[in-house]
Amino acid sequence: MRRLRIVLDTNVLVSALMGSGGPPDEVVQLVLRHEALLLIDSRIIAEYDEATARPTFSFTNARRFEVLDAIIAIAEPVIASPLRLSLPNPDDRLFIEVAFAGAADYVITGNVKHFAPLPVSLNVQVRTPRQLMDDLRRA
Repeated sequence: MRRLRIVLDTNVLVSALMGSGGPPDEVVQLVLRHEALLLIDSRIIAEYDEATARPTFSFTNARRFEVLDAIIAIAEPVIASPLRLSLPNPDDRLFIEVAFAGAADYVITGNVKHFAPLPVSLNVQVRTPRQLMDDLRRA
């Protein structure tokens, strides 16, 4: 059976690291248990690293590196080409580019409105962590 292929927006990873125990953590656990394949590129890794290093979150370096190293070790690297795409938050384009290049099933984000509207031709669905987990429970 084909594993679910996902791209995680940084806000999902940060929420999971904050120890919410909710849907963001459940999604990251899917990746860590190899039940979902995380797609990444160097830009996403850099963003994960930069965001988790922000003093406002006060994650220890040990915790940051433990999670980042685990994710990088099991993720599938993707080489994505730039897309001519207008998004409400242009900084989020990289997640769509990786999702499109890696044939992702979903981009998972806490900010769905930052990704709307997407052209149907991209065949990329955007879900919140809760929506994804609800979809999986129904399947």
